[in-house]
This record gives sequence, C-alpha cells and structure tokens, in this order.
Amino acid sequence: MKTLYLDCGMGAAGDMLTAALLELMPDPDAYIEKLNLLGIPDVKYTREASVKCGISGTHISVTVHGVEESSEMHDHEHSHDHDHEHSREHSHNHDHEHSHEHSHDEHDHHHDHEHSHDDDHDHHHSHTGMDGIRHIVNDHMDLPAKVKEDVLSVYSLIAEAESHVHGVPIEKIHFHEVGTMDAVADITAVCMLMNDIAPEEVIVSPVHVGSGQVKCAHGILPVPAPATAFILQGAPIYGGGIKGELCTPTGAALLKHFATRFGDMPVMNVKSIGYGMGKKDFQTANCVRVMLGETADQTETVVELSCNVDDMTAEDISFAVERLFEGGAFEVYTVPIGMKKSRPGTLIRVMCRSQKVEEMVRLIYKYTSTIGVRQTLTKRFILDRKIETLNTEYGEVRVKKSSGYGIERQKYEFEDLARIAREKGLSLAEVRKLIEDAK
Repeated sequence: MKTLYLDCGMGAAGDMLTAALLELMPDPDAYIEKLNLLGIPDVKYTREASVKCGISGTHISVTVHGVEESSEMHDHEHSHDHDHEHSREHSHNHDHEHSHEHSHDEHDHHHDHEHSHDDDHDHHHSHTGMDGIRHIVNDHMDLPAKVKEDVLSVYSLIAEAESHVHGVPIEKIHFHEVGTMDAVADITAVCMLMNDIAPEEVIVSPVHVGSGQVKCAHGILPVPAPATAFILQGAPIYGGGIKGELCTPTGAALLKHFATRFGDMPVMNVKSIGYGMGKKDFQTANCVRVMLGETADQTETVVELSCNVDDMTAEDISFAVERLFEGGAFEVYTVPIGMKKSRPGTLIRVMCRSQKVEEMVRLIYKYTSTIGVRQTLTKRFILDRKIETLNTEYGEVRVKKSSGYGIERQKYEFEDLARIAREKGLSLAEVRKLIEDAK
C-alpha cells in the first residue's frame, strides 16, 4: 500500500507541509512553476534551500502583491485576520491575527480593535469571507475538481474553528486580503501535492503543538491557539518543552483533513523523504518530515455505525447518505429490514475510522430520524491501491489499480469516463473501448 507518513515532531504549518511534500516530486522547480500558473490572484511561490541543525531541506515563501506577509503584517507570517462586522452603521472591527501560517517564526498574536463611525473605514484593506474563498477557488484557479473540494474542506475546518472560538456565525468571519491569499496559497499547494502524490494511506504522528503562552493586545492566550486546539480535537497532541506556537490553524486543518489515522510510523519500505523547513532556529531541527513508501498487505480496524428508521422517505435517506459521505465516511449503505409492528424499514450503516466517529454520529442524528445509533468495531482486509493517469486524445483518464493477496485489478475512474461520454455523445462502454484501443 502506498503510504505517506508525516512526522510532526515540530508541529506543522502550511508552508512547511508544502515544502516537505514538494521534495517528494521528481522536479520541484517545475512544480513551483506549475503552482505559479494556477491563477491565485497576486500570489507568487518561491523555493529556496534551507539547513536546520545540519539537515538540508526546502523552505517555501509566498508573496502577495510582491510582498511577504511577514513584512506587511508586523512580522506575523501567514497571519489570519478576522473582521467581525456587528453593524453597518457602527463598524466594530476585531482583526485577529493568529499567526495562521508563520513557519514558527512569530509567537505573538496581534489583535487590532478599532472603533469607527466612518463608512469608509473598512475599505483601507480588502476582506473576504467563505463566499469569497469559494469564488477565488472555483472561479480564479485552474484546479481539478477533487483539489477544489479539498481546499474548500480545509478552509471550512478553519472557519468553523474561528467561528466557535470567537462566538460568531461562520458567515461573519472575514479574512484580511493578504492573510487570505497567503493561506489560500499554502492550502492549495498542499492539496495539489497530495492529489498528485495520491497516497492510499496518510499516517500523521502525534502533533507537537508547542507550549506556554503568547501575548496579544488584549491579554495572554494559551498554546495551542484556541482555533488550533479546536481543529485537533480527537487527534493526539502534546506540548513538550519548546515555548511557542508550533502548530498553526492551517497546519492543523491540513493534517486533520488528510490524515487516514494518527499514530506511530508503521513498518514500511521508504522510497523518498522530504524536509519542509521553517525560518526560525531551535535546538531541535525546525521542520516537518514526510516519508513516502510501501506498507505490506494489512488489515485495519474500522468502526461500523448502524441505525434503523421506518419513517423516512427514499429522498430523505438519499440526502442523508450524501451528507455522510461528504462528512468523511468511506462507506455508507442501506438494507431493507422489517421492524416493529411489521413495518418495513431501512438499516443505515456507516463505516468510518475511529477519529471520525463523533462527527459521524452527529451527522446521523442531524440527517436521519433515528433515536439510537449502534457501534461495532470490525476489521477489513485492504488491497494496495494507487491511481495512475493516462493521457489520451480525449483528456486525462485516471486508472485505479489494486493489488495484494495474489490478485491485481484495475478500473477507469467513472467521472473521467462520464465526462468523455457526455462530450462525445457516447456510452460508457464505447468510451472504455476507445481508451483500450488507443493504448
């Protein structure tokens, strides 16, 4: 099985994850050019060599309008500003810069609390909310659909955390233009790299979040920052002896989104290693290390959540299944059953990993009419899986390949076949034959 292991012994930030994953690519410089052609407004990526405690690695810097955020935002690299607008007549702004992406260089949280009755006050900087993020991702960037989904899912984790921490609805969370584009750049780069590396399993070590406290204009905040702590609920984290904020909200959200599971490094045949460096120097090498390799055929423990319903329509059940898949379940299926008083009913079964149980239970109660959910631990036998891309005259077609336990299988990605079929007015069988004949 193609396995990616992320060693977060010095935490994680978006730029450090980008740099580490970039080292796994055959031509990192060409990939930087690819990132710079994405169409992220006013953003440029730069790659440079970096050495920490004698270890050579890569550092990634992102400029917005030709300026690194650290120089414009009081040396807060990748800060995350939130403008909570309480009324149109009285602008009451809270700009929270959370060292959102700081490469572990700056541990002070700067909060600007401005009061103004001037209607033009809010126009000295451009802000955007989640709708603006969706517009940037969907309308400005040339990305595969899967990468767009990943970017928006990661940003949703951050927005949900900030909404919870600040006690305001998600739609009231606004991000400063510079901080937003910097974070979008990091998140997009990681999501693109993960899509191209295409690991079947992503294992993340326990995350070192740092320790101590950080100063802000209104007082002292604990480490990890509240948003980071919220995102990493359910994941193994620890403080250690290093004072300062090592894991940022963006780093936390990326880890939470892509992790198949959190744990120790498995027995694996390592093929390549990448080091993503921060700028600041510590006694310990300030880096994220990633290892890509193969693990043997194996089983894994998964959770089955089940509930019975007899008062939901087929449409309601279909909608619930869709929401559960979007929430992170890797399998959802239904079975017709008989219930009390000879009523026909439906068994809804959700399969997920242990770290997703709480979220899945919440979604089951939200989208179904059940009043009880059962949990069962089970094991599944896993084939080694990988995705390859065929370049055809009709465009790229992904091929899912599975092997293990003495068998090999392959299957064309349905969405790619369906796209060609729609464009050419063909059946799926005809498209498959065209691809086979073109090999």
